[in-house]
Amino acid sequence: MKPPSAPQSATSLPRAPRDDAHARSTKYLVMMAVRVACFGAMVLVTPYGWYTWLFAAGAVFLPYVAVVIANVGQDLNASGAKAPERMLPATPVAHRPAASSPTVIRIAESPAPRPDTGPDPRS
Repeated sequence: MKPPSAPQSATSLPRAPRDDAHARSTKYLVMMAVRVACFGAMVLVTPYGWYTWLFAAGAVFLPYVAVVIANVGQDLNASGAKAPERMLPATPVAHRPAASSPTVIRIAESPAPRPDTGPDPRS
């Protein structure tokens, strides 16, 4: 007999595809807003120095990072599918005392009489 496992929980189900797409697009849009801020800071912050290169690197590499992070989606938190199992234990069958002679039912069939249709046309 299998040991009982934890029952299937609604919270162990994956997120709905619509909710997952919304969360991924939100992550992507936030990262693109940071990219636009990097472009703005690169142009507006003076005097130019090492941080200008840092802003430029953010503006160039953030799209790649944003796409990778957005495409990860729910995969990191995905749990394996849990097969539903019958959680009720089997009830024991009441044993009847064995009879001295078991009851046997025999059915014998005889072929039904066929109506006489005359000579067989195949002969």
